[in-house]
Amino acid sequence: MKKIQRVDLIDGPILPALLSFAFPILLSNIFQQVYNISDVMIVGRFLGQKSLAAVGATSAIFDLIVGFAVGVGNGMGIIIARNYGAKNEDQLRKSVAATAVIGGVLSLFVIFFGAVGLYPLLQFLGTPSAIVSQSYLYISTIVNGVAVTFAYNLCAGLLRAVGDSLAALYFLIIAAILNILLDLYFITQLHLGVQSAGIATIIAQSFSALLCFFYIRKKVPFLLPNRTDFVWDQRLYQDLISQGLTMGLMSSIVSIGTVILQSAINKLGMTIISAQISARRIMSFALLPITAISSSMTTFTSQNFGAKQFRRIQQGVKQACLLSLTWSIFVSILLFFTSPFLTSLISGSTNPNLIANASLYLQISSCFYPVLGCLLILGNSLQGIGRKLTPLISSFIELTGKILFVLLIIPHTGYIGVILCEPLIWVPMTLQLWFTYHKASHQLLASSTSTSP
Repeated sequence: MKKIQRVDLIDGPILPALLSFAFPILLSNIFQQVYNISDVMIVGRFLGQKSLAAVGATSAIFDLIVGFAVGVGNGMGIIIARNYGAKNEDQLRKSVAATAVIGGVLSLFVIFFGAVGLYPLLQFLGTPSAIVSQSYLYISTIVNGVAVTFAYNLCAGLLRAVGDSLAALYFLIIAAILNILLDLYFITQLHLGVQSAGIATIIAQSFSALLCFFYIRKKVPFLLPNRTDFVWDQRLYQDLISQGLTMGLMSSIVSIGTVILQSAINKLGMTIISAQISARRIMSFALLPITAISSSMTTFTSQNFGAKQFRRIQQGVKQACLLSLTWSIFVSILLFFTSPFLTSLISGSTNPNLIANASLYLQISSCFYPVLGCLLILGNSLQGIGRKLTPLISSFIELTGKILFVLLIIPHTGYIGVILCEPLIWVPMTLQLWFTYHKASHQLLASSTSTSP
């Protein structure tokens, strides 16, 4: 197997390796968020609050689609990382070939769903009639370009699976800048309205996916399958589909809960919709270091699981949780004082009601970030060691909790119920994952002791 410039996650000190691997992922996530937040900022400033609410009303559906694509890519990347850790180059190429086939089929499925179900879904969610047409224009553009989203996330997932988290970052930076320029051009010069944001996102992601593919072909060609690698291997396809769909469904189930929660938010009016989308975008930025560390743990645990380094997995999870806790405390304090300024900056609004509601959301939810950090790290680590069912159960806990909040609590408490919904649900989810991880890690250590000479 050819050598590439990568972070060694299997040998050496754990903390420097995790930080080195996570930092490019963090930067990638920052620029990925630029895609989303630039849409919000530019639409809010140049098209007004009504168009901002139109984008905000689709945010849960957007997260559902993108989250599914990212989850599938990361899930199938676990199998690739495992083969890389076991130094099985033959199976590595076959896994990549199967991944490409599965990604293509799933793209067609999502596009079909969008064609028949998007507009009825927006109506079902109670999207205000004044913005439903604009909302549909924006989100249908994103759905029709989902193949591009799959392509980029699969290519980036391949590079991360073999320890190269830096290369895709450069392409994403270029694409994020392109997205902003296209947003401004389409909205201010061509006057294409809210649809401009969706078109700009798809074009920029297409460019990023192409750059990523050509880099793989030139620098790490051992990742690219030959024609003979496109063979039907039932066990491999089952493994990839189950792992990919499990992580994709995890994200989707969470997002379905968020879509249901969005239906309650939509009933609270356009000001609350705008406040919520602004606060969620700020929250996404605040959590980027935590999501980078948790994403790193998927590759870290997968490679070490393939190399049978079970004690190293246990040590890595502890250090990742400590990193997450440190950042969570810092950012919670920061958001408590800066939320009004950040909300005004992101939304472009001076509406005091909008700013107050968004700030309240951030100040309360940030107190629970330490819990969320452990939740994400434990979930990704369990996926990496092949425990697919437990994180999926955790996602169902979140879905059930959101349904109960929408039906029983939010109608009586209003927006404060929306704010408390997710943080309170994170607590039982984290406890469930912790007990399962504790049991699984001891089983792995026991098995390694019993099989050692």
